[in-house]
Amino acid sequence: MEFRYKYFGSTSVDGSDTAQSFSFAPDTLRPPTWFEGTLRRDSSAHLCFREALSALHAVVVSDQRYRGRDLRAYREWLAGNESGLLAQFMQQADTLAAHLREVSEELKQLRSRKQTLLRPFYQARQRYFDWLYQANRDAWYVLDPVITVHPDRLLFEAFSQDESSYCAVSVKHDVFERTGEMACGTTNIDYSASLFEEFQKIRSYKATRFTVEPAGFTVASGDDPAFHEEKIDLPDSWVRGFLQVSSAMTLPATVLELHPMDLHNICATLRQHKERAGPRSLRFELRPGAPATLVFEPWGLALQARRSSVVGPPLAGPSTVRLWGRRRLLVLERLIALATRVRVHLLGSGMPSFWVIEMDDITVTLGLSGWTANDWSAAGRFDLLQPRHTVADATKHRIGSALQAAWQATPAELARDSGLHEADVQAALALWVQAGRAVYDLPARRYAWRELSREPLPLEQLRFSSPEESAALELVHAGGVRLGEIQAVGSGLQITGTVKDHGRPLAPLLQLDADLRLRDGRCTCNFHQQNRLRRGPCAHMLALRQVAQPRLNDMQALQSASTKEAM
Repeated sequence: MEFRYKYFGSTSVDGSDTAQSFSFAPDTLRPPTWFEGTLRRDSSAHLCFREALSALHAVVVSDQRYRGRDLRAYREWLAGNESGLLAQFMQQADTLAAHLREVSEELKQLRSRKQTLLRPFYQARQRYFDWLYQANRDAWYVLDPVITVHPDRLLFEAFSQDESSYCAVSVKHDVFERTGEMACGTTNIDYSASLFEEFQKIRSYKATRFTVEPAGFTVASGDDPAFHEEKIDLPDSWVRGFLQVSSAMTLPATVLELHPMDLHNICATLRQHKERAGPRSLRFELRPGAPATLVFEPWGLALQARRSSVVGPPLAGPSTVRLWGRRRLLVLERLIALATRVRVHLLGSGMPSFWVIEMDDITVTLGLSGWTANDWSAAGRFDLLQPRHTVADATKHRIGSALQAAWQATPAELARDSGLHEADVQAALALWVQAGRAVYDLPARRYAWRELSREPLPLEQLRFSSPEESAALELVHAGGVRLGEIQAVGSGLQITGTVKDHGRPLAPLLQLDADLRLRDGRCTCNFHQQNRLRRGPCAHMLALRQVAQPRLNDMQALQSASTKEAM
């Protein structure tokens, strides 16, 4: 997908000994969006703002994918010359053996002088990489960060290059001492590597002014030389992964509250130890009424988080959650000294986790996929875990207009104001999230209007990224799905049934929570046996869910009617 931006001028920074002014150039192809404010000087707002944007920068440039040597050309050459090389070697075996002894002796002598001989090379190589980092640092940035101006906050969002980390920085307007004119909306800002260096100069003794400039929206002629355009061609997986983050945020999770020193101990342990072999997981040992224990594998180091507690419903019993790709947590190191509260949302072993760091009026949310190589797009099909509930287009647009007018709201608030059933509201919001028009605010537990792109995303191109969902629709249309029983289990429901796939009978089982989201499930197919729910539900579980949805709707309608009669 190609993203096109048009900026009037570029982001600039003016600084002196007593003041600093950041002027951001927004994308003029989007609806007018601007903001102006000065950071308060009577609190730690300057430090929190600086460190939060530094964490956002760390995610933007993050790329921890393993890059081995490309051996394809060598293998092709070897395949064509292997027989000839072998025959030549057999003819010269004795000569080569003698030559090998000479070379081995020479290598011994060279190794003894290695440091002296190679020191100039290492120094020159380091100078080259230092130059390369400075000269091409802008190439590290895949997409300019997305900024949304809401009536009560600013929201910055960014996605890492390896598509495994997401960062959102929420800044309340209370952080600003004086707020000038503003126009709510979403835009991209012209962001460069040099701007990050300027952020590091923010100090509490300086008056720091933050402005998203409206100038480009008032220029009559688009031919003004101050305009410059940028075009970035992004893979569909990058956009799809960005959309999956909000879907994952809405899933049921175990929320663990940690003390900031617990996060410090996690980062310190990772800094002090280097794993040489697997497993490389961070294991959470959770027990009802007891503090959490964090175990670092493979060393078996146990960290007792004595001041931790589970937020929300108490645990039904002991549980273990393992997270991989733990070194990505080092992004949060700079926030520890300023953090007032740390919460971890655990979706399960090998599933994503969300680390929410609150610093008074500034909140940083770091979303991590199951492990570093497990990006949000390829394996994070979390929209498939949402209630599979269809709504009319009129209902969808009605909810979208209501959310756009309110900017932020909970499903209950939208259902109350619109008079619609909350299940319809949830389904409509899920569609808007998947369309890139809304985002789920995890700390506030509410949806917010945010348009990821200027033009509507090609949903037909992005929606069917999952072969499982496509296969599920085929199974339903073929008539091979039979619904069994729907039973109440605890506060949720359990669904059983049978699915015939190429003549093979399967018996998937679904466990839903009170909001009809998939909490757990089982199936005897090969896909589920290998991946469980780490790559989303299998096609048979999705097909059973589609067939059960009409009965679930009837059950919800009856429950809603009985609730109204009781009131």
